[in-house]
Amino acid sequence: MKRSPPPPRFDRGDKQPAWEIAIAGDLTDKQNDLLERLLDAPLRSRGTIYFDSCGGSAYVGISLAGLIRLRGLEATGVVLGECSSAALLPFAACVKRYVTPHSYLFFHPVRWSSEENVKIEEAAEWTRHFGVLEDEMDRLLARLFDVSLDVLMGWTRPGRFLSGPEIAAAGLAKLVDLFSGDLRAQQT
Repeated sequence: MKRSPPPPRFDRGDKQPAWEIAIAGDLTDKQNDLLERLLDAPLRSRGTIYFDSCGGSAYVGISLAGLIRLRGLEATGVVLGECSSAALLPFAACVKRYVTPHSYLFFHPVRWSSEENVKIEEAAEWTRHFGVLEDEMDRLLARLFDVSLDVLMGWTRPGRFLSGPEIAAAGLAKLVDLFSGDLRAQQT
């Protein structure tokens, strides 16, 4: 009796599908969904995060960057349109970063807003806290992007839009051609 060859082995480690997440619009409005999507990605897995966000709460940006790093996600960040303000933090947390010739990133100091009826004591505490937060965020962003704090401060104060080619020239990301096809082919 002739025996058929055994079926090929399936190696789950090599065949795990990569995840994809879009970070678009105001981070504050999408905080729960974005955090859940990152928590749904398997630990130490590989995937792509597409950015087109004007930013939002600094705390949401810190949370997203923290989840990416603490969960060991091998995220590839791609700025499709805009990546500004708090959205810069999760983009900087990505292990690979790409921009297009039409991408723009806006760096600026932390902005404070509050309710209308804030007492002077509370406003003073918010002012103190945002000064500390701004300094911590600048240092974190410089470290994640692996750029000097002086260079980052030059973009942040008073605030500056940088194009995709400028970001690539600064070494923060690679420039990707929209007309050459699949991003995976360009990641070599």
